[in-house]
Amino acid sequence: MTDILDLVRPEIRRLAPYKPARWNTGSVRLSANETPWQPPGNESSPGLNRYPEPRPTELTAVLANHYGVRDEQLLVTRGSSEAVDLLLRCFCRPGHDEIIVCPPTFSMYGVYARIQGAAVAEVPLRAAKDYSIDHHGIAAAWNDRSKLLFICSPNNPTGHRVPTAELHDLCERIGNSGIVVVDGAYTEFAEADPTLELLGRHGNVVVLRTLSKAFGLAGIRCGSLLGPAPLIEIINRILPPFCFPTPCENAALACLRGDYRTVLAQRIDILKKERDKLAAGLLSLPDVAQVWHSEANFLLAGVADAGEFTARALAGGVSIRNF
Repeated sequence: MTDILDLVRPEIRRLAPYKPARWNTGSVRLSANETPWQPPGNESSPGLNRYPEPRPTELTAVLANHYGVRDEQLLVTRGSSEAVDLLLRCFCRPGHDEIIVCPPTFSMYGVYARIQGAAVAEVPLRAAKDYSIDHHGIAAAWNDRSKLLFICSPNNPTGHRVPTAELHDLCERIGNSGIVVVDGAYTEFAEADPTLELLGRHGNVVVLRTLSKAFGLAGIRCGSLLGPAPLIEIINRILPPFCFPTPCENAALACLRGDYRTVLAQRIDILKKERDKLAAGLLSLPDVAQVWHSEANFLLAGVADAGEFTARALAGGVSIRNF
């Protein structure tokens, strides 16, 4: 792990994180400069006039248990997209370092990189081969400036899952020269979950997960960054204190209590069946040439005229994206 930590920006490695004032439960809390009254309309406990914990420790423990990792291997983020931003700020020096992405894929990787002043190298997916990863292209593009390789699996927008063996291959090819970021936002809909296998075998991989998709909690913006504990500790330094709102933590904990796994499995099963039904329906339309196999909760379709097709859908009350 020492070699991987050497990839972190030197100023981040030296950074002393902000330490909020400490207090004891039950004490009169003057140290946080809070207002003593709850705001009108709020009846929550302990009240929204109180700051949340510096880090959501209970939610961290519950999510770590759900994903099968130790608490110190997980960082709660405001959506998995914030984890992308944290990784860029942690590893990429403005004007010097770069990331590699494999389009078509989630566009926010490139947006966050450009905000950070990092270059974006593109190694496109092989469209003629069902949008598979171009391993040789990634190896050829990787250089001394490369720090992060973003792999979305299942991929947005193609819906295909990168085979676990190929993810292992990418981690081994890059070795200690960079970090492989596996964005697993749609993992719950896939036929396999490589999270624990990847984390158990490689020290240069992090996995992003979210409650926005399968859990139906998009409105609270709750994601997780999973990785080696020493790396999580350093990334944690960048986050401000009190950054995860109390109502969001309460909503996530309420969802993750009781027999939630049974409910989740039932809903995922329904969505998969509806996905397959929709694929068959689309293929029955005369202007749909192809519908790609998907292991996510969406479909990519090839049509004769994408602009006209999306306009017709919107006229019928359905909003779809034109890629």
